[in-house]
Amino acid sequence: MLAESAHNGVKSIDYSRVQFLWARFRRIASRWVFGFCLVSAIFSVHASDRKFFKVCAPPANLPMSHKSGTGYENKIAELFAQELGLKLTYEWFPQRIGFIRNTLRFDNTSDGQFKCDIVMGVIENFELAATTIPYLHSSWALVYVRGRDLDFIESQDDLKDLAPELKSRFRIGVWDKGPAPEWFHHRGLMEYSTPYQIMSGDPERNAGQIIENDLVNDKINLAMIWGPIAGYYAKSITAHDIAVIPMRNELRVKFNFQIAMAVRHGEHQWKSEINRLIQAKQPEIKHILDDYGIPQIKITASEKSSD
Repeated sequence: MLAESAHNGVKSIDYSRVQFLWARFRRIASRWVFGFCLVSAIFSVHASDRKFFKVCAPPANLPMSHKSGTGYENKIAELFAQELGLKLTYEWFPQRIGFIRNTLRFDNTSDGQFKCDIVMGVIENFELAATTIPYLHSSWALVYVRGRDLDFIESQDDLKDLAPELKSRFRIGVWDKGPAPEWFHHRGLMEYSTPYQIMSGDPERNAGQIIENDLVNDKINLAMIWGPIAGYYAKSITAHDIAVIPMRNELRVKFNFQIAMAVRHGEHQWKSEINRLIQAKQPEIKHILDDYGIPQIKITASEKSSD
């Protein structure tokens, strides 16, 4: 508010006060503009200004990622790094609550740099980061070992209105997160289920071990699991014939999801670079996913963009 003084009964503006306030405003404004330009410069960094393709990923999360480099997200990261002429590096962090906060958005480091610049697999329009166009569309799936009393299941419809004698055959493994609990509840099968905790204190434990260990060893005889995990283990476990039945949306339960990559909000040029690669390298990406046995649905156009 401008200062005023009285002179001969008439209010007049104190110009010295105006000059002081104007000078102060200019100093504050210049700092704000400098800071804005600095942030803009950071966010405008694109591949030509980078030396590394820095990925944050869980270290034991097959078939997606693994510290040995054997996951399909590792292979896609290698493809992109090579295309951009960048050295591929990793920041490993277990799949936990706070993953994005402790990786992609974490810059409290010795050099002030973010730990990584990309996460290779998140749900499309993920809220905690900006997401690219999707590169994978898949769904949850029913999984069982053929030849063990459940061969009558050829689709999810075969679990409707089951007689008590058929229901009694089930020993179902159900994750505490995801669509399975609700769907099995609608089908009246929860009393035949064993709960599994999708996040445990063991960073080496991953969701696929429900197939590799408990399903194969007949501790359970049916599970519902994310399709890429189901397809990978069904292909890699050659001693048993494992049925993988992709689910379709029903009973107000969503099973199919599109998977994109995550970058930081505001990094528009970097996001555009990654979108360009996803589009240009679709045949190579599909070949990688096919090699891992990943069930795939045709990718659909995004309804909105996460920025």
